[in-house]
Amino acid sequence: MRKRSSFLIGGAAAVLAGSLLLVPSTASAADTLLSQGRTASASSTESAAFPAANAVDGNFGTRWSSAFSDPQWLQVDLGASATVTSVLIDWEAAYARSFSIRTSTNGSSWTTAYSTTSGTGGRQTLAVSGTGRYVRLETTARATQWGVSLTEFQVFGSGGGTTPTAPTIPPGAVRVAEFLADCPFSHRLPDDPIIFPGLPGASHMHSFFGSTVTNAFSTTQDLLNANSNCNPSIDKSSYWIPTLYQNNVPVEPVTGIFYYLGEGVRDDLIAQTQPFPLGLRVVAGNARATGPADNTIARWSCLHAGHVGSSSDFVNCPTGTMLESYLDFPHCWDGRNLDSADHKSHMAYPVGNACPASHPVVVPKLRQVMRYPVNGNPANFRLASGAGYTMHGDFFNAWPVDELARRVNNCIRIIVKCGTDGTA
Repeated sequence: MRKRSSFLIGGAAAVLAGSLLLVPSTASAADTLLSQGRTASASSTESAAFPAANAVDGNFGTRWSSAFSDPQWLQVDLGASATVTSVLIDWEAAYARSFSIRTSTNGSSWTTAYSTTSGTGGRQTLAVSGTGRYVRLETTARATQWGVSLTEFQVFGSGGGTTPTAPTIPPGAVRVAEFLADCPFSHRLPDDPIIFPGLPGASHMHSFFGSTVTNAFSTTQDLLNANSNCNPSIDKSSYWIPTLYQNNVPVEPVTGIFYYLGEGVRDDLIAQTQPFPLGLRVVAGNARATGPADNTIARWSCLHAGHVGSSSDFVNCPTGTMLESYLDFPHCWDGRNLDSADHKSHMAYPVGNACPASHPVVVPKLRQVMRYPVNGNPANFRLASGAGYTMHGDFFNAWPVDELARRVNNCIRIIVKCGTDGTA
């Protein structure tokens, strides 16, 4: 069985910016190989046997293979800005007829350095001219019924970061795949830039955490350019939930803790976890639930009481405890879309300790934990969205690309518990 996969990259038609040279192996002797051993990611993989890392391992006997669809992408992080002069692609039998090479300084805005609609496969060296930290191969039309497959993707030029070394497990490290962001309450607004973008006041009341500027008009760039109250402050993401009321008075959590975890899939798949793409938007939970059975992923319990009374609806917490909410986001991505019409279907939960074929990309599991300084009779509580079982959470990813990639690589993939600074 062959392999293949796809990613949505979108954008206008690429412009030819380099000539195709059919050479037997590598680039000019003046070039330096910049990509080998660097962090690579892809829109999808055919299976765990064909990860993106295989394309930059220097071994022509291994390969990356995508899902069986168009479009797809593979990219490599060079560690720092570089001048790119050529790219070698060693196609396996399943190649792309239409593809482009693109560069980026930030992993989100891309410039086309080469494009063709008449690829012939085999081993190709492309003379390109571009600068950037990230270099991406984007394929838009497969030449076979399979996906696309490469044994090597080699980027040549000058610059880039120092030679990377594989992360090691620190002595005494706790073997739990985790890092976190501790983000206090920031502000309240009846806005929702995911569900009702550009429509201020159209939503029920939300409590916002992280980015201090989030409103109905917020974009990825707005978040990246603004302040965050998270620890670490480098996390520019925005998180929000329906506001909790006690006797119709708003109550905010003493803190919002957002855990990024490697859970729910096999260890070999945790090792292939990819960072969330910049600008990803996700809603977890069910704001329209009509009963506890409609929203079983949302749980309420009592902090300092051994999670007594865990339920999808409010619980009666004894004196001296706090009401606690926790919610797990899906962590299998379709590898294409930053959002979807229902804000959920581009994501999925694992099945049988693996991601489904429709959502093949493993990303960190985001766990939202809220602790409220209240307890007692559940009849005194309500959410802006309704009963306790309507609890839900929204996540708008604005982590800087390189920082999120570092944490995924050094904490999640090697199964190490890290703190807010992303170190064990």
